[in-house]
Amino acid sequence: MAMKQQRVTSIEERIAELRAEIDGIIDARVARIAGENPGVPAGVIRNLLTARAPSCRCAQYIELCGGEAKTPD
Repeated sequence: MAMKQQRVTSIEERIAELRAEIDGIIDARVARIAGENPGVPAGVIRNLLTARAPSCRCAQYIELCGGEAKTPD
C-alpha cells in the first residue's frame, strides 16, 4: 500500500501565509472604515490602525483584533 506523502510547509511559508491572512483582515477593516468616512485615504486609515504595533503584522493583528479574537470551545 502506497503512503500518501504530506506536504511539509516551512516556517517561512507559514509566516507568509499568516501575513497574507492578516493583511486581508486589516484591508477589510480599512475598507469598512473608509466606507464610513468618505474622503479619508485608505493609507491613512491603515496607518492609524497599525500604528500601535508597526514592526510586525502579528502584533498588529493582536492589537487590532485581540479583543475580538475568540478561541474555539
